[in-house]
Amino acid sequence: MASSRTAAMLVLVAAVLCPAAFSKTSSAFISMPTDHVGGSIPPVSPAEGLAFDFHADSCPQLQDVVRSAVQTALQSEIALAAGLLRIFFHDCFPQGCDASVLLTGDGSELQLAPNLTLQPRALQLIESIRAMVHAACGPVVSCADITALATRDAVAFSGGQGYDVPLGRLDSLAPAPSSAVFNLPQASSNAATLIDVFQTRNLDNVDLVALSGGHTIGKGHCSSFSNRFSEDSGFVRSLASNCSTDFNRLQDLDVTTPDVFDNKYFTNLQEGKGVFTSDQKLTADWRTEWVVNGFAGNHWWFFGQFAASMTKLGNLQGPQGNVGEIRRNSCFVRNAQSILTTTSDEGLSASV
Repeated sequence: MASSRTAAMLVLVAAVLCPAAFSKTSSAFISMPTDHVGGSIPPVSPAEGLAFDFHADSCPQLQDVVRSAVQTALQSEIALAAGLLRIFFHDCFPQGCDASVLLTGDGSELQLAPNLTLQPRALQLIESIRAMVHAACGPVVSCADITALATRDAVAFSGGQGYDVPLGRLDSLAPAPSSAVFNLPQASSNAATLIDVFQTRNLDNVDLVALSGGHTIGKGHCSSFSNRFSEDSGFVRSLASNCSTDFNRLQDLDVTTPDVFDNKYFTNLQEGKGVFTSDQKLTADWRTEWVVNGFAGNHWWFFGQFAASMTKLGNLQGPQGNVGEIRRNSCFVRNAQSILTTTSDEGLSASV
């Protein structure tokens, strides 16, 4: 069994290290620095209905408005970068990237346990950017597109590599079903469980490890890794000791460079210093360990693959497809709901 696994791993490594030819004229080409020597990264095309230049005519200021707003916000509070990244993942994974996670009120995703710790300030930042974009261009850009762009810029301003974002998403008319929300990956999951749940979203093992690398920024609550406190490890004992003084404290997920988007998360895993079970277990499964080692040894490979995997994540759509609306008045409520809550005038409601 061990020899067959070793052979399989060598085949995978060989496949990754074999460079593929990409045409730089392709709209899906992901440019890489000339010193990139990691694995080849398959090009990712936009999902049906999306395009990189979707708002080129309707809102030419879009990219600049979002970028400026994110940069200003991160200069005041760098933790917003991780907040935006987590919101984007929690929005896309259940039923596609449709801003359903932003909806508030009864039955909202924000009321469910996996989303209770989403950053309120990051949620508000998305709404603030929507107001800026709509003031500049009119209500032509969805909250879903704004979330995707803001997340990309947060990664770049934190030290990561920028990437093109396909646009044209519509905002959901309803929250995702609770069953889909509770299918979000758990911090206590092992690699096999993560592999299975990512495959349901057409995300492969390399995508799993790359997207897990988003934990190179951000923090976790003690309750999210308390299942590890019985482990016989000096690092885990230090985590348990810190939490024993204040179980509500927040722990840096990257214990080396917690506010910088880099590949130190992966070198930490090699040293047994992953905080979540879902992080550390990536080194315990041959299907993911080789990717961890590859990213730890080559940050350009990680940056390029993270960009590609984020594009694949951003392409996700639920069974309903890309249907919905562009929320005009708030990212937190549907258009019809915002009208009903802001006026009791039946004539105005009917005309709208």
